[in-house]
Amino acid sequence: MMKKIECIVKPFKLDDVKTAITDLGISGMTVSEVRGFGRQKGHTELYRGAEYQVDFLPKIKIDLVVNDEQVPSIVEAVQKEACTGRIGDGKIFVSDVEQSIRIRTGENGPESL
Repeated sequence: MMKKIECIVKPFKLDDVKTAITDLGISGMTVSEVRGFGRQKGHTELYRGAEYQVDFLPKIKIDLVVNDEQVPSIVEAVQKEACTGRIGDGKIFVSDVEQSIRIRTGENGPESL
């Protein structure tokens, strides 16, 4: 009944992705600054004449828990807005959520979203 969508995107794409998600009527999300690498494998930088390897690149992680029927439109919107066509655009993960509880009211399941 509910799915968790985790989106890893480039930091400068956050506003575009957030706008696209909220335009679909999603009222809540969690955004975290994270670091990581995939096929990019980091890059080298020059600092005070010394070259060093930057292994973990800054990314933004957006977490959403939504009803099943909302997943395709959210995934499509994130793909469209986060894509630059370059390596390192990110990933989207979708997984099942067994239970959700709103702490303040005790509501369970989709009503707690």
